[in-house]
Amino acid sequence: QRLKAAVHYTVGRLCEEVGEDTGVQFSKQSIAAISEITFRQCVSVDKNVKGYSLILCRHAKRSTVTTEDVKLLARRNNSLLKYITQKSEELASNNMEQKEKKKKKSSAAKGERTPGEQEAAVTESEDFNMA
Repeated sequence: QRLKAAVHYTVGRLCEEVGEDTGVQFSKQSIAAISEITFRQCVSVDKNVKGYSLILCRHAKRSTVTTEDVKLLARRNNSLLKYITQKSEELASNNMEQKEKKKKKSSAAKGERTPGEQEAAVTESEDFNMA
């Protein structure tokens, strides 16, 4: 029920924004109807994603739904596919940054040098030996 109320609230806000831009007003009944349709569509998509993803996983002999599975499901909706792709790339980038930070922290804690620091130390050593 909370989710349904959140959808109704969001649809109401969107209708207000559209109304301000276009000069069209939405009645409470039309907002309620749009909210109900939106909620039902989301429930339907949720069921399809779950069912389709399970089929893909079983076919690929996996137990985990991947972003590629979701992208395959969204392939007929270009804007949704573009959004999912963008978000998946952002998440992958953030994950890589987090891994690099952890790697640097653990190396620093162990007293190890990063590859860049190792190269600088070798160069300093070579410079010292040449002198």
